[in-house]
Amino acid sequence: MTRGQKIHVAIGGFGAIGKTVARRLDQGIDGLTLTAVSARDVARAEAAMAGFARAVPVVSLARLGEYADVVVECAPAALLRELAEPALGHGCTIIVMSCGALLDNLDLVDLAHRSSGRILVPTGALLGLDAVVGAAEGGITSVTMITQKPPRGLLGAPYLEANGIDIAGLTRPKRVFSGTAREAARGFPANVNVAAALALAGIGPDRTTVEIWNVPSAENPRTGRLTPLSVIAALKKLVSPLAIGT
Repeated sequence: MTRGQKIHVAIGGFGAIGKTVARRLDQGIDGLTLTAVSARDVARAEAAMAGFARAVPVVSLARLGEYADVVVECAPAALLRELAEPALGHGCTIIVMSCGALLDNLDLVDLAHRSSGRILVPTGALLGLDAVVGAAEGGITSVTMITQKPPRGLLGAPYLEANGIDIAGLTRPKRVFSGTAREAARGFPANVNVAAALALAGIGPDRTTVEIWNVPSAENPRTGRLTPLSVIAALKKLVSPLAIGT
């Protein structure tokens, strides 16, 4: 890419994260321009962009790579491959939020290599991920992550349903899962992307141990706010003459 040429960015998934990233791009980031989004409800997505300085096309996940150099994946985990495979085939860089799903689709890394694409996993809400990446170069023998979730945050998780674990009406903390990061990603696909990122950064999904606890509390409305901000920071890092962090 020649100096001064803007990187075209498309966003797959137009929920809370996707909208936040799209809005920031529309407001203007030097070197980046929003070129397309994908959403299940096209009319709703178009309405959400009514206040944008420049509305962009709403296209299918499979077509995002036709519009962009970088595709940001903010879709449900089950749709990762539908977005990633064609985008990588176009040689795009994809920023993956559903990195739990990536653990069962690591052949996408080979596709990226063959197609001159890239897969980036942003820091998200896991502070210190850069430190783990660095430490892994020197050798790590074990990694354990203990995460606490309010009961409402885990409702409908496949692992809970398959094992008949009732988390309604809890009055004290309860451990609902202990196992590997790979098992956690399969059992809680909407909840433990942080654990998957930690596993990929460190010693792998089968050697990283995860505990999930339910802790009765009012859900923090700020939970997850770092996630879209981390994506924006990762995008800016692609074009910045000064990059901080590993």
